[in-house]
Formats: sequence, C-alpha cells, structure tokens
Amino acid sequence: MRKVDLLFAEYSKSHRNATNKFIHWICVPLIFWAVLGFASLIPSPHFCASYFGCVSIISLMMIALIILFYIRLSLLMAIVMAFIMLIMEHFIYLTNISFGKQAWIVYLSVFVITWIFQLIGHKIEGQKPSFLKDLQFLLIGPIWLLAFILKKTGIRY
Repeated sequence: MRKVDLLFAEYSKSHRNATNKFIHWICVPLIFWAVLGFASLIPSPHFCASYFGCVSIISLMMIALIILFYIRLSLLMAIVMAFIMLIMEHFIYLTNISFGKQAWIVYLSVFVITWIFQLIGHKIEGQKPSFLKDLQFLLIGPIWLLAFILKKTGIRY
C-alpha cells in the first residue's frame, strides 16, 4: 500500500462521523487559507502578476515546501494543490487589499472560529484530531478531502 493511502487510512479513523466530515469540508480549506493568509502578512518582497494580484515571497516559499511534501505522496495531488493554493493566494491578495493592516483580524477570526468547529466535530466524533498523534496530519487533511473529489471524478491519484 502506498504511503498516501496509509496516511488516509489513519486519518480516516478519526473522521467517520457524518457531522464531523461535514465540518471538515468547510473548516479544513478555511484553516488552510487562513494559515496562508498569515504567511502573506510577513514582510517580504512580492511577486505580482496582471489579473491575479501579488503573492509574497514568504508565501511562495511556504507553498513550495508544502508542494514538496505532497509530491512525496502523489504528484497529481501536488499539482492540484498547487493550483488550489494559488487560487487561495488570489483571495488572500483581495483580502489584504480590502482590509489593509487589519487583514490579520480576518485571518485570526477565520482560524479561531474554524478550529472551534473542528474541535466540536471531533467531540461529536468521539476521537481526538489526528494531528495530535502526528503533525503531518495537518497537511493530510486538505488532500484527504481532495482524494474524495478525485475518486468521485474517477481520477486516480
């Protein structure tokens, strides 16, 4: 069995309850977005592109490290997640432009509220979050959701 499948199997053990899964479908992408948003606020040079906006070098470095982690598990998932993270970066840029120096409040609010819901979901599930066992599960959550989408569309990862 491939490592990615082993990680999904382990992650799935604490994500069987329908309510907890529903909460994860909403909260995991928002938490991921908020973390990328926090990274965008670290002062650094930015790369700007027409019709897209600007991405900080720090954010790009963080995305590159995440992609390297995902490449070890599945090249296709790494490519799809790179695309998803770039879309998230566009919305982060719009948030940063709209809220200016107060954008951190948006990211913090989203982060805290979604983690509260995540903990409620795990309370309902009766299982502790997987990342308490192994921190890499913080990065497994997003591709665990992506795996469901790929399977539904018949795409092998």
